[in-house]
Amino acid sequence: MTELIKVVVTGAAGRMGREVVKMVLQDEQMQLAAAVGPSSGPVDAGTLVGLEPCGVLVTPDLETALSNAKADVLVDFTVPHAAYGNTTAAIMHGVRPVIGTTGITPEQIEELDKLCQSRGIGGLIAPNFSIGAILMMKFAAQASKYLPHVEIIEYHGDQKLDAPSGTSVKTAELISEVREELRQGNPQEKETIEGSRGGYYNGFRIHSVRLPGVFAQQEVIFGGFGQTLKIRHDSYDRAGYMPGVSVAVKKVMTYTGLIYGFEHLMD
Repeated sequence: MTELIKVVVTGAAGRMGREVVKMVLQDEQMQLAAAVGPSSGPVDAGTLVGLEPCGVLVTPDLETALSNAKADVLVDFTVPHAAYGNTTAAIMHGVRPVIGTTGITPEQIEELDKLCQSRGIGGLIAPNFSIGAILMMKFAAQASKYLPHVEIIEYHGDQKLDAPSGTSVKTAELISEVREELRQGNPQEKETIEGSRGGYYNGFRIHSVRLPGVFAQQEVIFGGFGQTLKIRHDSYDRAGYMPGVSVAVKKVMTYTGLIYGFEHLMD
């Protein structure tokens, strides 16, 4: 029998964290080792997500959880200002991080990679775990070879803390790997309202929409002579990210070093 992968979930009481807890409890190859999140009293993680009690209580202290759980993997869906510290703590305990929180800087990613290498463990930071979103990014990068005039519009709820989204930044990075910098628009254009043309990235623009009632969508628009191409992905439910998280938890056990981007784990 294959040994179960022991998983610590941070942000367990949050909306994404609850989905992760549920996924771990229902996956035959995983075992919930600890659930970390704010709690006003002893709450069973299984009960928290609407399942049978599992015997794991939600705890507010990550260090204690890492020390006691003897875990293999930490899955983090928290907030940008906490994710870097959580990831560092996990690596220092020899626990492989799978991070879905966006906002970690390239410099921090480089530091975390070195730390993973020094500990001989794998790690993953992924702006998006949705298979459809990853395909959207790949298709956009492919299209930019032939239609280099491009803009990105991303839509999220008004409580999202970072802008642009990690998904749009990753999309822009993938496009820039195959598309030379091309400064778009009229060279004489002038913004009469600052920021109206969006954020500038390698010659093209990223626009962030933040509204209540919106979950997560992204549209990549390409323009050419007499034509446009639009590649769009829409997410409607957090459960849609869980197949990707499940794959990441299993694959992070098989390599050393920190990988940035779920697309590197796809066949």
